[in-house]
Amino acid sequence: MTPAIVVLGSINMDLVGTAPRLPSPGETVLGGDFSTAPGGKGANQAVAAARMGASVRMIGRVGGDVFGPMLRYNLSSNGVDVSGVAYDPDAPSGVAMILLDASRENRILVASGANMRCDDTQVDAVASALEGADALMLQCEIPADVSLKAARIAKEMGVRVVWDPAPVEGFPPEAYGLVDVLTPNQAEAAALTGIEVTDAASAEAAARVLVERGVRAAVVKMGEAGAFYLAKEGGGHVPPFEVDAVDTVAAGDAFGAAMTCALAEGKPLNEAVRYGAAAGALAITRPGAQEAMPSRAEVDALLSSGRMRTGPSP
Repeated sequence: MTPAIVVLGSINMDLVGTAPRLPSPGETVLGGDFSTAPGGKGANQAVAAARMGASVRMIGRVGGDVFGPMLRYNLSSNGVDVSGVAYDPDAPSGVAMILLDASRENRILVASGANMRCDDTQVDAVASALEGADALMLQCEIPADVSLKAARIAKEMGVRVVWDPAPVEGFPPEAYGLVDVLTPNQAEAAALTGIEVTDAASAEAAARVLVERGVRAAVVKMGEAGAFYLAKEGGGHVPPFEVDAVDTVAAGDAFGAAMTCALAEGKPLNEAVRYGAAAGALAITRPGAQEAMPSRAEVDALLSSGRMRTGPSP
């Protein structure tokens, strides 16, 4: 079965600069390399899902600038249906300015451009695209009311809603009851629940709050500490895979897309989270966002390799 995934969200051009360390406020630091690459959490997830073997339709907006056609072409060249990606002649395309330090940790500033001009046109496109779909993937880089309307339509149609609450300030509290799987990272889980997530026990506590608020399942991504999932049926900790990290950009997008594809294939949540953890681990072994998204064959190979970290949960 080929999963059918609809992604509503942001489409950006990433402007990536490297430096030995990140500057303090008011400080100038001489950097190293600079590059441009297609990004945006929505587009990253769309490409990641397509590489996992899903049939993917992207819904969103790009601007009337030079980046717009490039971004649309890149999605199409990765096997994503872009018939729902509109050009907005009155706005620039979204841009993400990414700073990477010597340890490859990142800080990101997003100038949303056309993304924040998504409106009912995109909602209508989602409604059409959801016919026969297995899942709708959402993030927080377009207007919240647009995502909410789309989530309500998906709920009415019986389509699974997977929501990545990043950036967390864009997540609307009204969404909890519409979400099948919420996938915050540690910082986002803390911001949503007030519980600092430092280990599996605190991740479980935060996930429990989210489930009590109405989501069917919460998956807290903990980076090198793995992930914790919780649903009413139960939960557990998925340890990380042993890999050599190069770049952490878009690891969460790879995680969410692979997990969603696995769920769409009928896999249980615990197994789907393992797929997500494997895809996220592979994504950090190479630089960039969409170009770092792993193939299904690579994810399957890592899952069968036995390279999960063993020992007690963190």
